[in-house]
Amino acid sequence: MAHHNESAGPSPLPSSDWGPPAETHVTLRTPAELADALPYLLGFHPDDSIVMMALHGERKRFGGRLRLGIPADPREWPFVSEQLARTLVAASTKRGTAPDGIVLYLCQDPAEGETGQAVMERLRPLAHRLRIACGGLDVPVFEALCLSDGRFWSYCCSDARCCPPDGTPLKMPGTSVMAAAAAYAGMRVGGSLREMEARLAPLGGQPAEEQRRALDAAAAELVPRMLGAEAETVRQETLDLAELVLRRFDGTPPTGARAEADTRDDGLVSADEAAAIVLGLQDRVARDRAAEWMEGPLLPATLRLWRALARRCVPPYTEHAAAPLTLAGWVAWAGGESAEAKITLGRALTADPDYLFAQLLHHACNEGLDPESLRDCLRRERADRAVLDAARAAAEGRARPGAEPGTGGGPGRPAAPRLRRRKPQGDTVRPAPARGTAAAGGPEGKPRARRQQGRRAARDRR
Repeated sequence: MAHHNESAGPSPLPSSDWGPPAETHVTLRTPAELADALPYLLGFHPDDSIVMMALHGERKRFGGRLRLGIPADPREWPFVSEQLARTLVAASTKRGTAPDGIVLYLCQDPAEGETGQAVMERLRPLAHRLRIACGGLDVPVFEALCLSDGRFWSYCCSDARCCPPDGTPLKMPGTSVMAAAAAYAGMRVGGSLREMEARLAPLGGQPAEEQRRALDAAAAELVPRMLGAEAETVRQETLDLAELVLRRFDGTPPTGARAEADTRDDGLVSADEAAAIVLGLQDRVARDRAAEWMEGPLLPATLRLWRALARRCVPPYTEHAAAPLTLAGWVAWAGGESAEAKITLGRALTADPDYLFAQLLHHACNEGLDPESLRDCLRRERADRAVLDAARAAAEGRARPGAEPGTGGGPGRPAAPRLRRRKPQGDTVRPAPARGTAAAGGPEGKPRARRQQGRRAARDRR
């Protein structure tokens, strides 16, 4: 066995994948403790995943970490292994020091008729490739574990006394040392990756067909208006309707298991309401104003609303899910749920890889940045808009009693006017990439071919 007596002390409450360790530490000395700690280190149980974690210093403290789905084609394993090793080492070095070692996890449930031990043997060449790739960068893999079917195996140990050939059972959830430390620190595990992604997947069956018809009808009505002189009117209608539904969500707290709660949420918004909001959020300005609903007592209901709207983006409207998914990821990140934010933003980029707002938020979240800077930017935008609206109302000779939803403070958050007006600067929420850098348009800022106009003509990639 390689370094099984070495200790690894993770932060019990990591704020990000690259955040500095907290003052309280948990020491993990055995493969069993490393295996049991994985969901607490990530914030969820990874499914079908390669997970790599950097270790630093003599005490082998956890640093950067990354996760990637296991490629189904073994021919991709050599390339993927090289890329993952280089990415983790380079990112760790950029943030301070190169890692002194790496802990590797391969997580995959057995297929029908397959055993966990068979999974371990099938993935052994992948573990070997990853260890070689890390070793080629002078970073040893201290431990490589396979987690499957409720058991774990070590690829680094052949001693049957501690790592038997048929694997070692994982401890019951909540009974490990890491679980106790996590409970004390207030950490939560958000379920499995598969369960978290299922909450964001499009509806199926008859509800999906009903939603598709509603989206077709909404597109026929709203897209011409959004592209014409009524764009601002549609924005306000979108935000007003979204706030109406949000109040409905807030008045119906979730109960039961996640799947049951999501089904109940799906019943709180009609197909026509969902279609109108989803189509309206394809407008960048409307989406950015909806992003201002990021704090306050309605935050949990807001996250539930954006999740429910993402589930309404059924084929052929799956690309439209990028807007509500990005809003859900932003609200999760702003609310301190960084693990859920990363998964949700990743789903947004799966729906539309070119969606710039999702790209920027995903990068910032993975970098461990503080969302407060973006919150402050959105607060300023909201306050400036309130000042402009008040000035416009005064010029028209009519008093305006307060900020309207979407144009002022948003649900439950009245805007505080500012005395100083700022010069409008376009998309302040999503700054353009620097000249000469790779942008959403392609490598080195080269433009992409324009998409054919049609059903998605109103979508704004920014």
